[in-house]
Amino acid sequence: MFKSFHGFHLVEAYHTQRHAHKYHPTTVAKKLAKALFVLIVMLFLWNMPTEWYGIDGLTVIQQRIIAIFAFATLMWVLEVVSSWATSVGIIVLMLLFTSNSGIAPFMTGENLGEPLAYKNIMACFADPVIMLFIGGFVLAIAAGKTGLDAQLAKVLLKPFGKKSENVLLGFILITGLFSMFVSNTATAAMMLAFLAPVFKQLPPEGKGRIALAMSIPVAANLGGMGTPIGTPPNNIALKYLNDPEGLNMNLGFGEWMLFMLPLVAVLLFISWVLLRKMFPFTQKTIELNIEGGMKKGRNTWIVIVTFFVTVLLWLTDKLTGINSYTVALIPFVVFAMTGVITKYDLEEINWSVIWMVAGGFALGYGLNASGLAERAVESIPFGDFSPLLILLLSGIICYLLSNFISNSATAALLMPILAVVCTAMGDKLDMIGGTPTVLIGVAVAASSAMVLPVSTPPNALAFSTNLVHQNDMVRVGLIMGIISMVLGYGMLYGVAMMGII
Repeated sequence: MFKSFHGFHLVEAYHTQRHAHKYHPTTVAKKLAKALFVLIVMLFLWNMPTEWYGIDGLTVIQQRIIAIFAFATLMWVLEVVSSWATSVGIIVLMLLFTSNSGIAPFMTGENLGEPLAYKNIMACFADPVIMLFIGGFVLAIAAGKTGLDAQLAKVLLKPFGKKSENVLLGFILITGLFSMFVSNTATAAMMLAFLAPVFKQLPPEGKGRIALAMSIPVAANLGGMGTPIGTPPNNIALKYLNDPEGLNMNLGFGEWMLFMLPLVAVLLFISWVLLRKMFPFTQKTIELNIEGGMKKGRNTWIVIVTFFVTVLLWLTDKLTGINSYTVALIPFVVFAMTGVITKYDLEEINWSVIWMVAGGFALGYGLNASGLAERAVESIPFGDFSPLLILLLSGIICYLLSNFISNSATAALLMPILAVVCTAMGDKLDMIGGTPTVLIGVAVAASSAMVLPVSTPPNALAFSTNLVHQNDMVRVGLIMGIISMVLGYGMLYGVAMMGII
């Protein structure tokens, strides 16, 4: 994806390596065993007597949704196939066996329940949050295509001078800023490519190279928290917080940045201090020489103006009345009508992420539309649960899972469940800051997971430079992850108590 970005060769090498591992004969055998296990579990949950669940009034369709939910959980956690492929499987299973367009013999019988509307299941792929994703991808593609990304990096890094520690700070801040609006993977690839000539200047025996290489994934992971489009878990959280048929909190793009941007700034500064101390520079100055730059011409100016107008509209969505989802389509139509992007550029949109998220939304729709969420609320005493326990468990589970599987998959799995739990607990959550603390907290936990090379694509890209050892990544990732979650949850509680959210 994002072939127009500097450093795309790093992304390509990373995906080639993953593909080779994925289809190695021993890996294929293990995956077949995992797939068989998932199938057995799903079929057992699908066919066991409904009374075994202990949920009063459980219908056949609701039971099938439980089985499909288990299928999704195991497929994502065990990584039997790609996350997006699992999501497609979720949508198709729901269409065939739970909808009013399902296979006829399976959609008859006693206690079937009300079938789901097939149009609504399919509409998950056109959810307003998906439009927000597409708008962010289009902006990023246009920035790379016109060289705006390289030019911004050059201009923004210049004030940091030549002192090694200041150059490190510059790369951290600029990477964090870019990752708020551009894919974390594309940002990391671009910034690592800009670092290539810098690495050559530093002595091999020094630790400064490690500090610079580690700064990119850390800043990319943390920076993504800053905006709703920065990372998929943010978008997913916003979906459930703003759902008119659910929590309906009407949280805006600007409101999100109002409290998340200061958190990101503090975390990026802390990461700079940590990397300086853990991997001190032996060479005190660095000459920056970033190649490439902005292309001259009408298209570049169209991208610049559209970019700033879009961000301004996002920040003032409460004043203009245009929600962030609608604003996201403005750059799309401008770039399409003016020829800045073509039909070939649309191939660079990360459709796998969009399918991944759509599958999660379909699961959430199934839980609610089938009445399963309501049955669960009535049968399981969520109101008796400790709000603090819910907060801690959701954060820890998300953090642990996100270190091993896609943070998008983790968020897509946890958010629908937590939306149901939070609805059932009602005012009891006020003591921890309310529902936003739980749901946005999960997004924070997902972005804080950066312990292993497999935790996030930016980590894998940095590891591929051969400058970073896994134990270094574990140490930095664990320390920054804990700090990020503690400060993140503390900030969310504080802004909730002040009535900001």
